[in-house]
Amino acid sequence: MSQSKLPDLNGLLVIDKPAGMTSHDVVGRVRRLVGMKRVGHGGTLDPFATGILVVAVGRATRMLQYVQDNQKGYRAHVVLGAATDTADVDGVVTQTGERDDWPGEAEVSSVVRTFVGEIEQVPPVYSAIKVGGRKLYELARAGEHVDVPKRTVMVYAIEVTSYGPPDLVLDIRCGKGTYVRSIARDIGELLGTDAYCHGLRRTNSGPFCLADAWTLDDLAAVDVREAWPQIALHPDAALVDLPVVILGEHDQTAWYHGRSVQLSRSADRDGAVARAYGGDGRFLGIGTWTEDDALKPTLVLPLEGERDAT
Repeated sequence: MSQSKLPDLNGLLVIDKPAGMTSHDVVGRVRRLVGMKRVGHGGTLDPFATGILVVAVGRATRMLQYVQDNQKGYRAHVVLGAATDTADVDGVVTQTGERDDWPGEAEVSSVVRTFVGEIEQVPPVYSAIKVGGRKLYELARAGEHVDVPKRTVMVYAIEVTSYGPPDLVLDIRCGKGTYVRSIARDIGELLGTDAYCHGLRRTNSGPFCLADAWTLDDLAAVDVREAWPQIALHPDAALVDLPVVILGEHDQTAWYHGRSVQLSRSADRDGAVARAYGGDGRFLGIGTWTEDDALKPTLVLPLEGERDAT
């Protein structure tokens, strides 16, 4: 008797990325472990960085935009008094020098606090941001000079964890698109010295933390398909901050036909977006409130057994 086909896997894996691998490398490894092509990640980590990389499998890849938009937390090891061309430990040292007049802890703390809030930063020249249709790191490797445009990012909190010159350790909580390498470089500039990011560990991504994480070696040691319920998180785990709406059978029919559902909007449905469930607890997708208190489907998950069109 031939073996029955295993169902496609859908869910989120929280990976503790090791240093030396790109985020794309991690996705490739997960693809091989689960035996599926539809795998993606929710926020790039530089090769030298470690920590939380949320990887989505199957239909859960449709949640990745919400993972990418989540706040991120980092522990950053900054080295003062030296600079590299990439602003991190993997780069070539471009400036270095001994000094005996290191800034005091009070001055360092004062400068660090200026980075809290909405700030403008210049991304590192070795980054994947595109200018004129080409990635900055491609231009840099080709020796082409380009003026890197500033971008506005949000830093929610930044604290000095320890300081013993030339080493400065920071805890940072920031929004999408923030380059910690740029923060390290700019802190050094305000302190009148050079600086680069020697180590970086992502400690959380939205609701996901290191306690949720699996190493790639740990995943490789188990039968991922067999252990899926124990190692993966439901796709809606990325949406815990969104309010919940329960749809009855009639409304579910409208929902699956892409029609807005008229509901009485109450206090627990505040916000522009809500996640929808059936009365049986089945996750139906995500909707956006309209001005007339209707919930318009913006992401509809197919019924079990139906093919996902995207």
